[in-house]
Amino acid sequence: MNFTAKDVAALREKTGCGMMDCKKALTEAEGNMEKAVDLLREKGLAASVKKAGRIAAEGVAMAKTSECGKVAVAIEVNAETDFVAKNADFQAFVGTCADTVIYENPADLDALLACKAHGSDMTVDALLKDKILTIGENIKVRRFARYEGAVTSYVHAGGRIGVIVRFDVDDAIAATDGFKTYAHNVAMQIAALNPEYLDETTVPAERVEKEKEILTQQIVDEGKPANIAEKIVTGRLQKFFKEICLVDQAYVQDGSMSVKQYTESVAKELGGSIKIAEFTRFEKGEGLEKREDNFAEEIASMVK
Repeated sequence: MNFTAKDVAALREKTGCGMMDCKKALTEAEGNMEKAVDLLREKGLAASVKKAGRIAAEGVAMAKTSECGKVAVAIEVNAETDFVAKNADFQAFVGTCADTVIYENPADLDALLACKAHGSDMTVDALLKDKILTIGENIKVRRFARYEGAVTSYVHAGGRIGVIVRFDVDDAIAATDGFKTYAHNVAMQIAALNPEYLDETTVPAERVEKEKEILTQQIVDEGKPANIAEKIVTGRLQKFFKEICLVDQAYVQDGSMSVKQYTESVAKELGGSIKIAEFTRFEKGEGLEKREDNFAEEIASMVK
């Protein structure tokens, strides 16, 4: 062995990689520190570990439908800056991840990373590390959703929001232009008004109870008589449902009807039954800590 434990520790300090990875690299490099660094960089390990602590809250929320039209996928992949999010290489990587979800149907993120990337000989994880190395930013595959059946997908504002929807409808109606237009409109509704739930039955009981408590307190604070409080709460709850439930929301393209009524009118026109079964809406960076750039400090560090 042409190196010592101190060399392993030094390489770990230099690259941020694990002790075993550093030991293997030094063994392969026959103790040559610079060659070991290069080996770790080639494997993407040094880049991915060093950058893993950086905030990645930009990126892309992509939604796409398979060529057969029977599978829809929404996926969010994050990067550190909006500039990289618009990079063609980054966009292509997100597309590859989406295609891998479509064709491999992984159970979760770990399974996705272990999958062979669609159209590549590398795993998604290996391809991810390669992109971190070549692009130079922390990149994370954050989440994905996948539906099969009568589906549609919609991307808003170049990847700021991605939406997929699944419908319960027979194949004949699903194949019509009228249904496709309707499905697209529903997806745009979801992107625009961000409903939290499909309908009243899908709102958790604890959420409803909490809202009742808030509304009751508001009514007490307003000095309303106790004997009419329950009726007022019931009325305001309906308004609450109209805000957070997709089918109860006012249809954005015609405020005179709800999404449920719009669905019923299209179903009647097409001579069948249509039901919105489920949906997923991803907004890039949603709920993530945002990076705060200090350009003065950045320029000062570059000068130094």
